[in-house]
Formats: sequence, C-alpha cells, structure tokens
Amino acid sequence: HVHRVDPGRAALEQAVREPAGARADVGADEPSRLDREGVEGRGELHAELEMQHDARVVDVDPDTPLLYVLRDNLALKGPKFGCDHGQCGACTVIVEGRRVNSCLTLAVMHDGERITTIEGLSAYGGHPVQRAWIDEQVPQCGYCQSGQIMSAAALLAGTPHPSDADIDAAMAGNICRCGTYQRIRRAIHVAAGDAP
Repeated sequence: HVHRVDPGRAALEQAVREPAGARADVGADEPSRLDREGVEGRGELHAELEMQHDARVVDVDPDTPLLYVLRDNLALKGPKFGCDHGQCGACTVIVEGRRVNSCLTLAVMHDGERITTIEGLSAYGGHPVQRAWIDEQVPQCGYCQSGQIMSAAALLAGTPHPSDADIDAAMAGNICRCGTYQRIRRAIHVAAGDAP
C-alpha cells in the first residue's frame, strides 16, 4: 500500500528522532573499570561504556561533563547544549532509569552505568512517546525536544498513568521556549494511553 507523508510531517518525524543515525545505549553490566590512578593524578580517565552492544573505552579528563563526552567523544548529538546550568533540560538523558541533566554530571561518575540518549530510546522513532510527539505535533523549533522526550520517557517508565500534576512536576526541569507545554502534556497522556 502507498503511504504519503506531507513535508511538514516528515520534518516533524525527523525532529523526534533527532538526530538520525546511531543508536545509543551506553552502559556496562560489569563493575566499574575506571582507572582510579587517573583521579589522583588528574590525568585522563578510562571509562568502559557499552555502545550498541560494543564495549567502548573513552579517555576523558576527570572534570568533563557527561554531555561533552556524549556529543564530542561518542558523536551522539541528541542531547543538546542549552544553558550549561541544568536549567533548560535540553541535555536530558536517562541514567539507570532516572532523568539526568548531562551538563551537570561528570562522565566518570557514570562509569559502568547504563545511559540512554534519544538515539537509543528506539531504533526508528517507535517509542510510544516519540509516536505521540509526532501524532500530537508537539515540536515547533525542535531544539528542546530530545530532552523533553527523554524526561517524558523516564516519567512513564516510573509512572505509567501520570496525572497532570505528575506530568507538570516531572517536566518542570525542561523549558520549551516555543511554549508547547499543552501539547507536551497531551502527548504524554497519549503515550500513556490515557487520552480520550
């Protein structure tokens, strides 16, 4: 059967999968392999990360934020640099099931932990939150959307049927400069299967 997609919808679908490309599941099931000598000497640290089921060792300075390692060392461009103060949520990732502002946490603090960026949320934008974002046409400019989607996914993982108050509390750390908050709330209810 033929499926037509209008150009606006195609751009919207791209925004919620942003960026297209590599899937990112970062984390290791084994105990930490952080080179502790690097901490004392303030040299580079070796952290073993699992990325797309391939172990990767990343050498980073001990005071490097997780955001920089994800974007610069691992080429995962989904988490965005927004404010560098944990106020906007554009850099949100999920670490061991919890929402984390990757600009505020050091990469070495997460050695051996499972880190998920929007690239790893689903292979082709098929996560319920991503589908709801498309169906409800949430994004405008799209810059904050990967962080918004990651916060919503973390919320639904812990609270499968959130109230409006639950959504407001969970999403309070994410700013949408375009003001799409009503669409964000509705999309979360849609993803939860609670929308009329």
